[in-house]
Amino acid sequence: MVYSPFMTHSNPPFPTHSLFIYTLFCYPTGPPTDPHHPLPLRLSMIRPSCLFCWDEGRSIPRVSCRLVFLYTTRMDDDNRLVTPTPQWDDARDGSLRPQRLAEFIGQLPLKRNLDIYINAALSRNEPIEHVLLYGPPGLGKTTLASIVAREMGVNVKITSGPAIERPGDLAAILTNLEKGDLLFIDEIHRLNRSVEEVLYPAMEDFELDIMIGKGPSARSIRIDLAPFTLVGATTRVGHLSAPLRDRFGIVERLAFYTPEDLALVIERAAHLLNSPLEQGAATELACRSRGTPRIANRLLKRVRDWAHIHTNGSITMALVDAALSGMGVDELGLDELDRKYLASMIQKFGGGPVGVDTISASISEESMSLEDMVEPYLLQLGFIERTPRGRLATQAAYRHLGLPVPVSPVAAQPTLFGDPL
Repeated sequence: MVYSPFMTHSNPPFPTHSLFIYTLFCYPTGPPTDPHHPLPLRLSMIRPSCLFCWDEGRSIPRVSCRLVFLYTTRMDDDNRLVTPTPQWDDARDGSLRPQRLAEFIGQLPLKRNLDIYINAALSRNEPIEHVLLYGPPGLGKTTLASIVAREMGVNVKITSGPAIERPGDLAAILTNLEKGDLLFIDEIHRLNRSVEEVLYPAMEDFELDIMIGKGPSARSIRIDLAPFTLVGATTRVGHLSAPLRDRFGIVERLAFYTPEDLALVIERAAHLLNSPLEQGAATELACRSRGTPRIANRLLKRVRDWAHIHTNGSITMALVDAALSGMGVDELGLDELDRKYLASMIQKFGGGPVGVDTISASISEESMSLEDMVEPYLLQLGFIERTPRGRLATQAAYRHLGLPVPVSPVAAQPTLFGDPL
């Protein structure tokens, strides 16, 4: 993994515990040209003499070389190109976010409903009701919260559930809100229960109950708050407590994008990045983006890097195929870890049923990582089944890997008269 020259060695943008054993390669004249050379998978150009890295709390001095390769012995969400969770370099995607509801692509029922709610609130000159947005990561919940604030013409305060540790932290935020302001809480299902209790009267009555003192002299005071709108976002709506969930007047779900909508997202991002797209390139990128705009923008930027090096900057369909294949992303968006999971299940365990702990041991990955990172998309594609006896590979998984589909024992069983079914 290669990191930006703008980093300081006191502020690494990644969890240091995710780095285990790595190897550092320095090539002053460029990487070796031998295609069989065991290079790490992730490559990135950097400027000479302009690199800071982090290793267990020790800073590595500047390295004078053209290419630096760092890799770990464990695959996690921060190392995967097709992960829907935010990576540290996704922060530069701010210019790609739509600024108005009309610019937001996809999610047509949600857009239609939000447009009605916003216009109705504006006509009554009052804040829009509290909004809960839920769905898989990377679909635009944070972007929609900013759009709602911009359409309402109010300020927005952005925070997250884990960041609000004590009721006093929430009280400080709420008392600083002005009339009509929007408070966006990401990962709201991770709020502490004590913080939730303070949030209930604030959402319903715009009042804040605060305890002053301790013991027999403790007393409660109530502070009036300016009317505001709370927008909560979560990837696990089932983890929200029922009292908190019921206090949201507007609850909307974000669904995965169709390839057609993703192609429009990619074309818009390519225009903002001044990267010309030839016909078919956006569709090819969209088909490999797992229905997630965040992944689509990330793949577009990586393909743009290839275009600047190998062509005149124009992104063609052939370049998209070559670049993503070189990065290990196939035509359905599966990466090396996904294929390793399927290959282990089929080649080592006959397609299952097999437990996830057994699969994780066979490919040296944590079972929790497989359940959170790999299995959801494979289930969505219909490549695996979860059964009480374990995981099963479907015929679609065999065909995708180019392996012969085994004959079902039931299909091979003879009938009463001796003929197979």
